[in-house]
Amino acid sequence: MRTALLQSSGRPGSVAANLEVLDRAAERAAAAGAGLLVTSELFLTGYAIGDDVARLAERADGPAAEAVARIAARHRIALAHGYPERAGDAVHNALQLVSPDGTRLADYRKTHLFGAFEEEHFTPGDRPVVQARLNGLTVGLLICYDVEFPENVRAHALAGTDLLLVPTALMHPFPFVARSLVPVRAFENQMYIAYVNRAGREGEFDFLGLSVLAGPDGIARARAGSGEELLLAEADPAALAASRAANPYLRDRRPGLYGALSRTGV
Repeated sequence: MRTALLQSSGRPGSVAANLEVLDRAAERAAAAGAGLLVTSELFLTGYAIGDDVARLAERADGPAAEAVARIAARHRIALAHGYPERAGDAVHNALQLVSPDGTRLADYRKTHLFGAFEEEHFTPGDRPVVQARLNGLTVGLLICYDVEFPENVRAHALAGTDLLLVPTALMHPFPFVARSLVPVRAFENQMYIAYVNRAGREGEFDFLGLSVLAGPDGIARARAGSGEELLLAEADPAALAASRAANPYLRDRRPGLYGALSRTGV
């Protein structure tokens, strides 16, 4: 499946402007043959918006989600968009996947919050593995810091995820996450990972870009620079199957030895 990665911060604080950016990107991606377009973390509202997180948060089926569904249906492309989700009194850092006809396929809430800003404004989710079927692939969802925990990605591997979507807001001084950690995660878990970052400075945060679609061989199928960019790359089921047949990591696991890992705390 040809997958498009929208490396963009859009216009922080304006949902309407970001929907326009998404619409234009969806049109370009669909014209290039992509079946899926993935945005960065909290794309619909912006990341560094302080207390506006609560003001702009919407339900998973709110007006912004309806607008995204219309964009998907208009361009006949699946969309994965980051946004702050309102659920009662809680606000979650969320990711929603919609099909090319606008149907909601999956909703994920970030489970591992990073830093004081996120801990102040968001409630962590409690579902480690969220998946959907799309164009013959099992697509899994994580957000940013989640992918830095090997347990999260391994759980997806064991659940059969083929393509892991990871919208992110990776900032200085952590370029090694995009350059090294994400491709290694893809290799050790035998999957594709679409890691889609923001770009440029927002308030106190300086986002790195460096979005990547990493393959199960640990090689980047596409890699962005530091600015706004629309990447296109293939997540090939046949190549994935061949890689899994040749790589013994998951077959050679010895789960009986690992139980203490979940019981050891700091």
